[in-house]
Amino acid sequence: MSNPAPESVVPARTNAPGRPKDLEKRAAILDAAKALFPARGYDGVSMDAIAQAAGVSKLTVYSHFQDKDTLFVEAVKAKCEDLLPSDLFVARFEGPIRGQLVRIAHAFFRLITSDEAISIHRIMSRQLPEDSHLPRMFWEAGPKRTQEALASFLEAEDAAGEMRIPDCTLAASQFFCLLKGEYHARLLCGCPERLTADEIDAHVLATVDLFLRAYGPGRR
Repeated sequence: MSNPAPESVVPARTNAPGRPKDLEKRAAILDAAKALFPARGYDGVSMDAIAQAAGVSKLTVYSHFQDKDTLFVEAVKAKCEDLLPSDLFVARFEGPIRGQLVRIAHAFFRLITSDEAISIHRIMSRQLPEDSHLPRMFWEAGPKRTQEALASFLEAEDAAGEMRIPDCTLAASQFFCLLKGEYHARLLCGCPERLTADEIDAHVLATVDLFLRAYGPGRR
């Protein structure tokens, strides 16, 4: 009895990697979204308008972002990263901790007092349907992510013995609330007066020093 002929081995077909996304077009779409959402509000922005402002086709917009919700979330994240980059929250243990907290505080203050951030906050403050998913999307994409980043930084400092913080999540919230202060509330109410650079410096330094008095001593 003859042995059966060996089965031919057919290599499994693998999908060739797709063409990389055009990063410049993605950046242009995000830039358009960061400008249009604060200016027109969420409901006032269409994917067609985003495409036109970015100089790309609507199909290209959808190839990068599956829907408007996704684009809104990514635009909020991108704006936060522009003014409050993630590497600010890396515990470096180089020199006094006060210096790094001051840098974080200045960046956060620039972010929350930017025209775009104030516009988005006003949109969130408008009367929205109870079942609107917009406030939660904004909270999770922006404020929550930023607060979690600071809490992680504080946890690293606490673990290294540089600070004494029983609840880093609470401490992060307190730090940012102190920085917002009266001035942020006035901006949300439409009061146009802007602080001078010296006034901002004084506010930031006073906030950081108060925070360190509560949770120090560490590397002051």
